[in-house]
Amino acid sequence: MSLSKMKKEELELLSNKDITNLILEESKRPINTANLFKKIIKLLGLPESTFETKIGDYYTSLSTDKRFILLDDGRWDLRSRHTSDKVAKITEDEDEEDDSEAETEKEEIEEIDEDNYDDNDEEYDEDATEELKDLVVIDEDELELEQ
Repeated sequence: MSLSKMKKEELELLSNKDITNLILEESKRPINTANLFKKIIKLLGLPESTFETKIGDYYTSLSTDKRFILLDDGRWDLRSRHTSDKVAKITEDEDEEDDSEAETEKEEIEEIDEDNYDDNDEEYDEDATEELKDLVVIDEDELELEQ
């Protein structure tokens, strides 16, 4: 069923992501976030102030839904319209960024560990051993016998 034939009550039962899916299916071309959200607001008869207060949440919901893909030019489209090569390339690029970030974090942790190293730790251990050399460990049974 097309959006234009749907009643407002039917649209209200759908999530914004489902409405976005219908809009993109009907348009047959990618659309930017603002225009998509403005269409939803108009279809649902929501106040214009909704745009300013909810656009961030709307963007987040699109970016977490696997049905949609954000293209290089900042427009959204249905993932099903794009080849797996293009999707795989985007995923590979993201993985490379994650790997380099993880390596940087590891290097930073190693630097922090080196900064916290205290040369006096070894001396402390030697002093403690020297102080404890005359210490005798007594078994509980031996302790009772001495009393």
